[in-house]
Amino acid sequence: MHLSESARAVFAVLAGAGTATRPQLAAGAGLSKPTVSSAMAELEAAQLAACSGTASGGTGRSAAVYGLGPAAGAVLAIDLGPTHTRVRGCALDGTLLAQATGSRADAADAVREALDSLPAGGPLRAIVVAVGDVTTQDPEGTGMRPATAKAGPAFDAMSVALPPGVPVHLENNVNCAALAELHEGAARGRHTFGYLRIGVGIGLGVVIGGKVLRGANGAAGEVARLPYPWDEGREPRHEALEEYIGARSLLRRAREAWQDADGPRPRTVERLFALAEEGHATARTVVGRHAADVGRLATAVAAVLDPGLIVLGGATGADPQLLPGVRAELARLSWPTEVVSSTLGDSGTVAGASRLAVAHGIQIVTGRHAGEALTGNRRSANVRTSAF
Repeated sequence: MHLSESARAVFAVLAGAGTATRPQLAAGAGLSKPTVSSAMAELEAAQLAACSGTASGGTGRSAAVYGLGPAAGAVLAIDLGPTHTRVRGCALDGTLLAQATGSRADAADAVREALDSLPAGGPLRAIVVAVGDVTTQDPEGTGMRPATAKAGPAFDAMSVALPPGVPVHLENNVNCAALAELHEGAARGRHTFGYLRIGVGIGLGVVIGGKVLRGANGAAGEVARLPYPWDEGREPRHEALEEYIGARSLLRRAREAWQDADGPRPRTVERLFALAEEGHATARTVVGRHAADVGRLATAVAAVLDPGLIVLGGATGADPQLLPGVRAELARLSWPTEVVSSTLGDSGTVAGASRLAVAHGIQIVTGRHAGEALTGNRRSANVRTSAF
């Protein structure tokens, strides 16, 4: 699609605002009113913008209010989580158009459900898939794919539902969640922080100067690779720290600590934390030890990044019962660092992926690198689903 430079600039402002008058578009784009009028005529002719009503000004005059047109299209965000898949379809102004949730095994069905709920006729501009893995260039150099077997098979099974010809972008799920915390969660107003996810696995999203740090290999924040254990007589094992702090080991420690008088052993982490909140002595002890372990990991994060703020997220990390123990261990071992719980819950990853998808969609319409403002130091590669 060929648009003039002024039309591309006005479209980007309109997408960011959702609705705006011509004077507001002129101010936002830094263009004269006649130039904006010409740009709006171009956008309306292409059905990328449309008048959505009028607004009364302070002088009593009415001004036309514009929003995105049907040809602006939509984007799709997919959180391919460890147990559940969450899908959102959004307009390029961020408006939620469709959503679906399913099990990881039924990811393709959830994608189809969301696609079927999108408005008919408009193009699908971009797809962002959040995966629990590092993403890397494939050997043929044709696109990005998960670097290990963690997400690869699940992505391959889900990808059959993706429409052909639509650019697909992969991003690490923890980076997506960190992005959501930056814009709409516990880190709003903070431009540098660490998002530490603790659940089935562990991961760190690093935000510096308002941008997500991805690293030279796309692996910044892979704290699962920190050497553990590391003392005399014991050799570090591959991802042993994730194995130790992850949910499976937490439940194993709970089983080992449980006594006959404690009642039925908790079968899930959620039940363990519920018992601890009810005051169950053994559950509180296990959760307290887990908090200290997370606090030691947070200390490592503080030692390397000095982020000033650490947001705890994930299935176990976001539970506020961890906060006192994490804060105490961090204060004992390191310098003052604020620690808070995530405010977004399970929706954080798909919310961040939605922001990335919208940025990529705007980039496609305008030809501008809108995605770089969100992802940080480099763009995700545009690939067709056949590249995976």
